[in-house]
Amino acid sequence: MNKPLRRVAIFCGLLMLALLIRDNWLQYVRADELTSHKYNRRVEIERYAHERGDIIVDGKAITGSAETEDGDFRYKRVWKDGPLWAPVTGYSSQAFDSSQLENLEDGILTGNDDQLFFDRTLSMFTGEKKRGGNVVTTLNGDAQKAAFKGLGEKKGAVVALDPKSGAILALASTPSYDPSVFAGNSLKDSDNRQKLLKDEDKPMLNRALRETYPPGSTFKVVTAAAALENGLYDDIDAKTDSPLPWTLPQSTTQLQNEGNIPCENATLREALRVSCNTVFGKMSDDLGNKKMIEQTDKFGFNKEVFTPVRADASIYPEDNRPQNAMAGIGQASNRTTPLQMAMVASAIANDGKLMQPYMVAERQAPNLDPVYTHEPEELSRALSGENAQKVQQMMETVVKDGTGTNARIPGVTVGGKTGTAQHGLNNSEKPYAWFISYAKTDSGSPVAVAVVVEDGNANRDDISGGGLAAPIARDVMKAVIDSKK
Repeated sequence: MNKPLRRVAIFCGLLMLALLIRDNWLQYVRADELTSHKYNRRVEIERYAHERGDIIVDGKAITGSAETEDGDFRYKRVWKDGPLWAPVTGYSSQAFDSSQLENLEDGILTGNDDQLFFDRTLSMFTGEKKRGGNVVTTLNGDAQKAAFKGLGEKKGAVVALDPKSGAILALASTPSYDPSVFAGNSLKDSDNRQKLLKDEDKPMLNRALRETYPPGSTFKVVTAAAALENGLYDDIDAKTDSPLPWTLPQSTTQLQNEGNIPCENATLREALRVSCNTVFGKMSDDLGNKKMIEQTDKFGFNKEVFTPVRADASIYPEDNRPQNAMAGIGQASNRTTPLQMAMVASAIANDGKLMQPYMVAERQAPNLDPVYTHEPEELSRALSGENAQKVQQMMETVVKDGTGTNARIPGVTVGGKTGTAQHGLNNSEKPYAWFISYAKTDSGSPVAVAVVVEDGNANRDDISGGGLAAPIARDVMKAVIDSKK
C-alpha cells in the first residue's frame, strides 16, 4: 500500500474508533441520564401516556386523570377542589413539570418506581394496561377545610399536626391556586401560569412551608422552655426577677409591654397569660444567646425540615445581647415557618417529645397493595416531660383566662399562645397575627396547630393573634376531634 492510501486508511480507522467510543459512551455510560433527562420529550410523553395514580385523603382521591383529544399527551392531570389541596399536592403539568408530592412521588404515581417492579412485571404477562400507584396522605379533610375556610380571603397559613406521630393533619396556604389551569401544554395553560407567577399576592407560594415570619409572642413558650430546661426558673407560680421598667442591655431603650399589664416580677404563668415582653426579654438575656440557640435547635430550628416536601429552615441566629433579648419575645432577627411553630406546640403537647412531621402515610401499587408504610420517628427530645407539663399548664391558663380565650372548646382542654408580630422598617407594616395551640381529650392530645394571618385589610388596632388567628385554630382542632368521634 502506497503512503497516501495508508494515511487515508488510518484516518478512516480513527473515525470508526471514535464512532464506536461515542456510541458506547451514549448507550452504556449516559443511558440512564439521557433516558430521564428533563429535556427528553419522550419521557414527558410516556409520563402522560397512561392514567396517573391518585393522591388520597380520608380514603378518597383528590386527584384524577382526564383523557385529552389532541397532541402527544394522552392524559392530563386534574384535581378535585384544586385550591384547597394545592399546598399539599403541588402541580403536575405537561408543559411545566411538577412540584411537591406530584414531583416527589412521581415514580409511584407514574408506575415507574422500583417499588412497583413486581407489579409491572406481572402486568407484562397478564396484559393489563400500565397504571400508576397511589399516595395515601395523613391529611384530615375536615381539618383542611376548616383551615381553608378560616383563612378565607386573607393571606396566611395553617399547619395542624398529630403530636404523637408527627402526621400532618392540615396544611393550608392562602391565597391558593388551581393547578388544573396549567396542567396541559396549550398557550392558554402558559398564559394562566404567567398570571399566577405575576400575581403580587403570590398564590403559588406555600406559606405554610416556604415563608418565614417573625413569630411574635408565640415564641415566648420557647423562651419559657429554655428557662425551665436550664434551671433559670423551676416553679411557674413563683415570682421572677423582672423589674418594670426594664432596659435592654447595652442600651438606654426601655422594653415596652402592650398596655398596663401586671409584669413586675410576674410569675411565669402570669407573664405568659398576659404576654409580658419585659419578663421574657430579660429571661432571654439572662440565659444568653448560646443557650437560646441550643433550645431552639431542640425544637427543630436552624435546619430544613422534609415532610417529604421541603420546608425552609426557621432561624434563631447568633446575635448580640440586645438583639438576643428581643429575639426572646419573637421580635428580632429570628424567623419561623408556620410548620415550625406547629412543631413547637406539638412537642409541648407530647410531653417534650418532638416527632418528625410527615404527610405520606402509605404508597400503594395499582392493585391497592401497600408497598410502603410510614413508621413515625422521634426527631428530638425538645424538653423533659416534667417541664413540658409545666409549659402546658401555662398555655392552658392563656386559653382559660388570658389572651387566648377565643380558642376555647367546650368539654376540651386547650392550651395556646397568642402573638402579634411587628415587621417592616420601624414596624411600619401591619403586624402578623399568630396563634399556636393544642387540644387534649380523655385519650390524649390529638392535634397541635399553628396559624398565621397577614390581614392587610384590617385596621392596625384590630390585628391580634387572639382575635384573628385563635378562632381559626379552634375550628381546626374541633374538626380533628369531631372526626375521631
